[in-house]
Amino acid sequence: MLTSNIKFKNFKNIKSKKIKNFKKEKWFNEIKLLRSLKKNYKYSYSKNQINKLKKAKNYRLIGMGGSTLGAETIYQFLKHKIKKKFIFINNLNPQIKDEQKKIKATNIIISKSGNTLETIANSNLLIKGSKNIFITEDKKSYLSELANILKAEIIEHKNYIGGRYSVLSEVGMLPAEIMGLNEKKFKRFNYLINNNNFLNELIKNVSAILKFVKEKKFNSIILNYDKNSENLFKWYQQLVAESLGKKSRGILPVISTMPKDNHSLLQLYLDGPKNNFFTFFSTLDSNSDKINNKWLNKNQNYLRNKSFSKIINAQKNATEKVFYKKKLPFRSFEIKNRNEEVLGELFCFFILETILLGRALKVNPFDQPSVDIIKTETKKLFYFK
Repeated sequence: MLTSNIKFKNFKNIKSKKIKNFKKEKWFNEIKLLRSLKKNYKYSYSKNQINKLKKAKNYRLIGMGGSTLGAETIYQFLKHKIKKKFIFINNLNPQIKDEQKKIKATNIIISKSGNTLETIANSNLLIKGSKNIFITEDKKSYLSELANILKAEIIEHKNYIGGRYSVLSEVGMLPAEIMGLNEKKFKRFNYLINNNNFLNELIKNVSAILKFVKEKKFNSIILNYDKNSENLFKWYQQLVAESLGKKSRGILPVISTMPKDNHSLLQLYLDGPKNNFFTFFSTLDSNSDKINNKWLNKNQNYLRNKSFSKIINAQKNATEKVFYKKKLPFRSFEIKNRNEEVLGELFCFFILETILLGRALKVNPFDQPSVDIIKTETKKLFYFK
C-alpha cells in the first residue's frame, strides 16, 4: 500500500538506493513551491470571492498547459461530485468564436506570465458580454492591463509556482472550490511526508526509474484503465516531460488507453524494443454496467453477471501477469475511492517524484528554457513580417 487510499505495487526486483544528499526536512523546506501543497498555504482569494463566483452555473476556464490541466483533472476525476458545468479552452481553435457564442459563462482566465499568446488570443474573442476573473502574477502584463480595463478581479498567481506545479495553488483550488469541492481535503502533503511507508516507496520508485534511465529506458508508458483519469495523465505528461527534458536527458511519458490499446500497441510493448518502463493505473469502480445474460451463449458463460469493471480489472490483472513473465518493468496503482484525498495524494506523489528525479539527473525541474525560445521566435515572426 502507498497510502490507505492507494494500493501500490512498486517495480519488482529493483534494489533501492539512497538518493544522494537526500534529507527530508532540507529538501521539502527549501523548495518554495511546495508551500502550495501544505494545509496552511495562504490563498490570494477569499471565501467571499468564491461565494460570489459560485452563483453562476457555467464556467469557461481559459489557459494553456498547467494553467488548465490541473482543473481539468479535478473536474474529470471527481465529476460525480460536481454539479457546475466547466468548459476548458486549452488550445487555439480557428472557429472558437462561433462555437462559444451561444454559451453564457463566467470566464476564469489564467496565465502565470499574463502574456501567454494562446490565452491572449482566446480571451480576446470570449471576454465580451461575460463576467471575467483573472489569475496572473502581480506585475504589469497584457492580462493585468486587460483586467484593469474591464474592472475585473485579479487573483494573484504566486511568482514562485510554475504552471505545471500549480494544481494545489489558486490555479487549481479556486476552480475546485467553485465546483463545490473541499480544498482542504486535497492537501495531503503534511500527512504524506510523515508517512514512512509513503516515503520509502517514493524513494524506491525514484531509484528504479533512475536505473531504467541509465539502461536507456526513456519511455514511461502509462497503461490507464480508468476513463476518468485521462486528464490526470495529460497533467502528468506535461509535468514529467517539461520538467526533465533538458541537457539531452529526460523521460518521454506515453499514455495508452486500456483495454482499447490491447488491439493496437500492446504487441509492441510486449515484444518490441526494450526501452520502456510501465505504469498500470486502475480504479475499483462499483458504479458499472453489467453484461446482459440473455444474449450470451454457452461459450460466453464466463461473462454471466459480470460488470464491465470486473472485466476491465481481469484484463488488467492478466496483462500484469504477462508483463511479469516477460520481465518487463512495471509498477501498479489501484485506487480504492474516488475523492479529493486520493487525487491530492496522487498529485503529491507525482510532483515529489518529478522533483527528486530532476535533482538526481542534475537538471532544473522548474524551468523550460527551450519552450521560452519558441515563444520568442513566434513573436519575432509577427514583429518583423
